[in-house]
Amino acid sequence: MKKEICITMTCERARNLSIVKTLASSGHFPSRIAEKEAWFLSPLRSETQASFKVSLKLNRWYDFGIGTGGNGLDLIVAMNKCSVKQALEFLSNEQEFFSFHQQNLKRKTASNIVVFEVKPIQHPGLIQYLGIRRISISIAEHYCKEVWYRLNGKQYFALGLQTNKGGWELRNKYFKGSNSPKSYTYLKTNSDRLILLEGMFDLLSLAELFPKELEDSDIIVLNSLAFLQQITPHFKNYREVNLYLDNDQAGNKNKKLLFQNYKNTKDRSELFQEYKDLNEKLVSIRSTRKKIKK
Repeated sequence: MKKEICITMTCERARNLSIVKTLASSGHFPSRIAEKEAWFLSPLRSETQASFKVSLKLNRWYDFGIGTGGNGLDLIVAMNKCSVKQALEFLSNEQEFFSFHQQNLKRKTASNIVVFEVKPIQHPGLIQYLGIRRISISIAEHYCKEVWYRLNGKQYFALGLQTNKGGWELRNKYFKGSNSPKSYTYLKTNSDRLILLEGMFDLLSLAELFPKELEDSDIIVLNSLAFLQQITPHFKNYREVNLYLDNDQAGNKNKKLLFQNYKNTKDRSELFQEYKDLNEKLVSIRSTRKKIKK
């Protein structure tokens, strides 16, 4: 009796899996998304026009190409061409499937990630993600690549910003991490000015908001505040070091320390003083403009 109750609970949990996250865990991202629905290239067959619809309100899917649909458990059965029992066994052994989101995946170490392909950004899921962050594809392509990697036997893709040691900082809608060796990114133009940023989207957002700031400047993207001590020896090579660190406790603390120790540093966070970081300002401004146009 207890065994039957356990199986029933497992079935119920599987039926209610987030379909969008289930698709993402297998490398499928929306081609387009609206308030109530998302459209994907079918994970069940080959196609060039997205005809696989997911209702975001009902958490149900329907593939118009083959005329079938259902809940999360139905999707796993269809994708793996297996029985319900086999799908439940698979899910029991793959707990990550239930929680494919940033918080859990951030705990994965860089050594677990193996990059196997790097190419220009073209996947609809990444283009859609850039749209959410209000980054144009032309800006993203200038600094980033589409990076495919393996993690615990599964295949994923993300936006990648290469580091000075040849590794990659990786970002997609559900994942924030890096492969080994993790390091900072150093973009040189032989300038006497240096721009210091915390992360990938700070760089992309600065290029969107204040492109002239990047003209005739070298750039360091920390990728982690832990690298701050490693990069400060570079400061002596510059007449001016412009800081675009976040307006939060950690950012403010490090700005204060840098001002005390390096006379050539200059705080540029006033450009986004009402926001935590550059991307928050970019998203806010462009979302407001979009509403006005409507």
